[in-house]
Amino acid sequence: MRGASRESLKAARESLAALTAVPTTDVTALSDDLAAIAALLDGEVSLRRLLTDPARSGEQRSQLAAGLLRGKVGENAVELVAGVVRSRWSQPRDLADALDELSVEAELALAERAGALDAVEDDLFRFGRILAAEPELAQGLSQRIPLRQRSGLVDSLLAGKANPSAVRLIQRVVANPRTGSVLDGVERLSAIAASHRERITALVTAVVPLTEAQRERLTAILARGYGKQIRLNVELDPALIGGMTIRIGDDIIDGSLATKLAEAARGFAA
Repeated sequence: MRGASRESLKAARESLAALTAVPTTDVTALSDDLAAIAALLDGEVSLRRLLTDPARSGEQRSQLAAGLLRGKVGENAVELVAGVVRSRWSQPRDLADALDELSVEAELALAERAGALDAVEDDLFRFGRILAAEPELAQGLSQRIPLRQRSGLVDSLLAGKANPSAVRLIQRVVANPRTGSVLDGVERLSAIAASHRERITALVTAVVPLTEAQRERLTAILARGYGKQIRLNVELDPALIGGMTIRIGDDIIDGSLATKLAEAARGFAA
């Protein structure tokens, strides 16, 4: 997002944080409602345009949203969305994206309240790695398969093994990937979870598990380099032979022995 949309999303996050901090707020219901509204806007281009129309005042847009939603979703969601549409959005699509992100943030706030945010992040990461390694599973969760079967497959894989908040978020992506594949959707969840605690997630691939001292040293080095808190997700790959590779967003830091040997071989062949 750019310009006005970025500022509007920032303000919306603050409103959501204030709402989820209230002990009596049903955060699960709020998260579900926001996701449902985002899905509605995904399929209704004209409604997105109405709710972001700069020719209407913020109050007019707010009243329109409240009138459409009241009685169909919870009052917390009505009030939050009515406030969100008062803000300016650079393009109509940004509103749907923002509400979907807020729905994820709400679920993460619930996990944080329960002291389970780390567990949710880990569960999302692991499931993303499973999908990346198992194309047949990713295909089985595609929209060409009936939703009941897709949902049942997720339950069979995760029920009782993953945090309930992680399962709910994954089920939501499986039901409605929005854009791209289910894998793309799960990776987006991981990115939002990392952003929730203002951390960058670094995917470290190594031959053997890192010791606690190694993890702490690597985290400190990366934090200095990127100027943000770093969360390490580590996976093992014997094909590296030695060393490690680190991926942060589009950045790849390759210190593996396999890569150095390949570079040396190309040097001899030149």
